[in-house]
Amino acid sequence: MSRIDERAAYVALALTPGIGPARMAALLEACETPAGALAAPAAFLRSIPGISPAAATAITTSSVSIGARVLGAIAGLGAHCLLPEEFPPVLRLIPDPPTLLFAQGDRGLLDRLACAIVGSRDHSSYGAAICREVSAAAGRAGVVVVSGMARGLDALAHAAALDSGGATIGVLGNGLGVVYPAANRQLYRRVAEAGLLLTEFPPGERPGVGAFPRRNRLISALARVVVVIEAAAGSGTLITVGTALAQGKDVMAVPGDITSATSWGTNRLIRDGAEPLLEVADLLAHYPELGAVSVDRASGEEARRREGEGRAGETVPRSRLAIPNPPEDLSPAERRVFEDLRPGPKGLDDLIAAVGLSAGGTLAAISGLELRGLLWQEAGALGLGLGLAR
Repeated sequence: MSRIDERAAYVALALTPGIGPARMAALLEACETPAGALAAPAAFLRSIPGISPAAATAITTSSVSIGARVLGAIAGLGAHCLLPEEFPPVLRLIPDPPTLLFAQGDRGLLDRLACAIVGSRDHSSYGAAICREVSAAAGRAGVVVVSGMARGLDALAHAAALDSGGATIGVLGNGLGVVYPAANRQLYRRVAEAGLLLTEFPPGERPGVGAFPRRNRLISALARVVVVIEAAAGSGTLITVGTALAQGKDVMAVPGDITSATSWGTNRLIRDGAEPLLEVADLLAHYPELGAVSVDRASGEEARRREGEGRAGETVPRSRLAIPNPPEDLSPAERRVFEDLRPGPKGLDDLIAAVGLSAGGTLAAISGLELRGLLWQEAGALGLGLGLAR
């Protein structure tokens, strides 16, 4: 089989329902090649450790031609399909790496210094102003701004980075060729032309349940620092904080009015150990390799210089919102759910399958952890509360 056909076989296998990194590794070990896995009998596939009967059946219904059609669709968009060996190291090393990525735009941005700038869809004018300032300054300094292409602060972060002459990566919760939300059509075009659109979903796929929490882990993985501009209670932005902490990333938060609902999450992040972002220099101090950088202050009229190793020898604080140890009095079921969520958020179905409890037992454990403020639920995903739950 040609190299092109093997690539198509890998794409078909990676897009088969139920096939993640662990199962992909088991299949390639047992079958040697993606094409070998697609051609294997169902009985043999079921004998491979970790391959369920449902997954085996799904593999036997896939084919190289499915992968070839996806590659053709990607080529038609002027985009590229990336296999794991083509990922930047930061995406290969996370606990739940993607099996496949689709990229449209400048793939070289994946190897650049980056920060994630995220926040609520519904934001204040204060949040919008700070988002534009921080994103533009990062762009001018040469730091790639990563966000999720959502309505609100995500969109403002992408636009401000581009407007400053900088670069941005938009991580999608849907496939290339689908503009979501529709209001971002012009921004989608700008990022594809002057930045990079990145997704693990096949071309044409619309957002589904759990798509955005999955997207969020890639946003945090690409960044050295995750900056939260604003986040209300229960905001999906806090899912990105959870994935960042699971990946060992630094988290910064913009302090806000304690009476403002949009600052509820950021103020509590700071209370629980996140580094407050009080000026742009606080963010850029995490990138000493930039050297001396000119940083515009909030007024946009005054600039100052910062030496690469820190301001006047100041030690750069690092946020370390440690995932808490489970309380001693957790039930066995609660402890099992807690430990399974340590690496990062999961969808409910994946969690039930992983913990080995009945659906009812898993749901009861989830309720118990949620009542203790140890667990959150958002957009079909669950994760450890990290002190953020009410």
